[in-house]
Amino acid sequence: MNRKTLFCFLTALIMIFVLAGCSGKNSGGNIDNVQIPDWKPSEIYSDSDIEAAFQTVKDYFGNEFDGCTLTKLSYPGDTYADEFDEWTEQYDADEAIVILSSFDVDSSGGDGSLNPDSTYDDWKWILIRNDSGNWEHVDHGY
Repeated sequence: MNRKTLFCFLTALIMIFVLAGCSGKNSGGNIDNVQIPDWKPSEIYSDSDIEAAFQTVKDYFGNEFDGCTLTKLSYPGDTYADEFDEWTEQYDADEAIVILSSFDVDSSGGDGSLNPDSTYDDWKWILIRNDSGNWEHVDHGY
């Protein structure tokens, strides 16, 4: 075998190993069939503000929650308005919003911090923003 053939063979072999390794990685959380029920009108946020918050949660979940399926997102109304002030102060932001979610975890346990084969309901997502800009995820959990 000449050097050029050997080089091509080794390059192809390395590519096969690289591609095989990449295909074994999780690709994030499943956000394909998220239910979003109607919500009470907010005295604080417009419907488009709330929809933008939903999208921020979906984007984060889709990138970070391997082995999980997001099933529901909801805006709980302005019931968390008292907490909004705490979050805006803590994160030096102009506005904060709380979104609730439900999601299922597969047998892998997500990143290992979640219970395998379980469902999480009323999981809070804390988002902030400044100057009515884009929402930013800063915290999540119960």
